[in-house]
Amino acid sequence: MSRARRKAAASAGAPGRVRKALATHWYAWTMVAPVVLVIGVIIGYPLVRGLYLSLTDANEANVERNIGMNHIPATYRFTGLDNYTEILGDGVFWSRLGWTVVWTVACVGLTFAIGLTLANLLNRKLRGRTFYRLALILPWAIPAFVSVFTWRLLYNEKNGLLNKLLAGGGIDAVPWLNDPTWAKLSVIAVNVWLGVPFMLVALLGGLQSIPGELYEAAEMDGAGAWQRFRNITLPSLRGVSGTVILLSTIWTFNMFPVIYLLTRGGPGDATEILVTYAYRLSFVDSPRDFSGSAAWGVLILLLLSMIAVVYRRSLRKQGEVW
Repeated sequence: MSRARRKAAASAGAPGRVRKALATHWYAWTMVAPVVLVIGVIIGYPLVRGLYLSLTDANEANVERNIGMNHIPATYRFTGLDNYTEILGDGVFWSRLGWTVVWTVACVGLTFAIGLTLANLLNRKLRGRTFYRLALILPWAIPAFVSVFTWRLLYNEKNGLLNKLLAGGGIDAVPWLNDPTWAKLSVIAVNVWLGVPFMLVALLGGLQSIPGELYEAAEMDGAGAWQRFRNITLPSLRGVSGTVILLSTIWTFNMFPVIYLLTRGGPGDATEILVTYAYRLSFVDSPRDFSGSAAWGVLILLLLSMIAVVYRRSLRKQGEVW
């Protein structure tokens, strides 16, 4: 059979396979369809609406609104890619992007390193291992805003516990949230504290799925602890670690609560990441710039999509080596 005929046969068989799958698993499709529809509406409509607004000059002064009994129609107009051109040509975007990348890499790197270290320790037979596991997972169980406000109290320059402890040791108070450098270190520390439990649980599950016979065989062959970790543990955790690093990157890149509740992007704009700046445009600045905020949101989505694609491709290449 020629290549063209095989392609035509495959194209003709595709609808048949779809019909067969629907006929065989009709009950499952019936159960899943409402959920897919609801999620599609919840995610799809804001996404399409945001994309549309990013191509206009919509702001607080020209959108449709009601003032008292008067209805004012929308007067914003389609501007094409003007918002994107303005954003990419402005240094504000690149400075925010630079800090967002540093913030994400630092948080994900530290979270993964600490989570993997703790997972290795808790995977051993330790006395009180259950207690340690519960204690380390506790930050994950507490609502994020409660944790962030608690840390904000600890960081208080005048009455915070951290500076009181330093004062007890004869050390001057540290402006944790009022100095740009210290503020950056402070928000990274809080986000790492919040993210370690997730990384710990995921990696611990991966470690427990590794057959013990592999370590026993390697030990009999004379492999040391580092060799066993490098040649058995890391390759075996590749699937789990790849997934959690990607998820953690996406979450951290868009980690609005920690930045906004702890520093509101300050001092000045030192800790402001892309998502908090997009929020500021739409809800804080006056007049509120809805189109600019939407354009920033679309750019964030594109950046994360690119990161996900590049990261997954790199994992596949590593898989060929491993």
